[in-house]
Amino acid sequence: MLLSRITYYKRQEGFAMAKIKKILVPVDGSVNATKAVDQAIFFAQKCHAALDFVYVSSHINKDIPSQIVFDNIWKRLPEDIPAGKHVESGTIFKAILKVAAAEQSDMIIMGSRGLGLFRGVLIGSVSQQVVEAALIPVMVVK
Repeated sequence: MLLSRITYYKRQEGFAMAKIKKILVPVDGSVNATKAVDQAIFFAQKCHAALDFVYVSSHINKDIPSQIVFDNIWKRLPEDIPAGKHVESGTIFKAILKVAAAEQSDMIIMGSRGLGLFRGVLIGSVSQQVVEAALIPVMVVK
């Protein structure tokens, strides 16, 4: 599904890294979210893009306050990359898509699995829902 969306985007929009000016990165404090942050920083440097980070509070990540997650990101973030942070609540994938639309993101880079309960699946349910519903390219980082 991810490959077909990116292929479609390439055909329709003449996909080029230079067109990516704003990247949304959902974060929850998980290892895969941290990997996604690293990839987003890499892409932002190559594209001269801004980053937006969104933390969606839920019963799964209630023990990790958003400020701790954002503090860890800001320690890694180069000073020359403009970045914003957003805290949302509600259905996680819907909150991610809402912020992507509101911020006019060109791409979403997210971890394949967050802090959810189900282990051993290829892609997490939130990642899958975002890939299926997003109108912009989504990179899922494992």
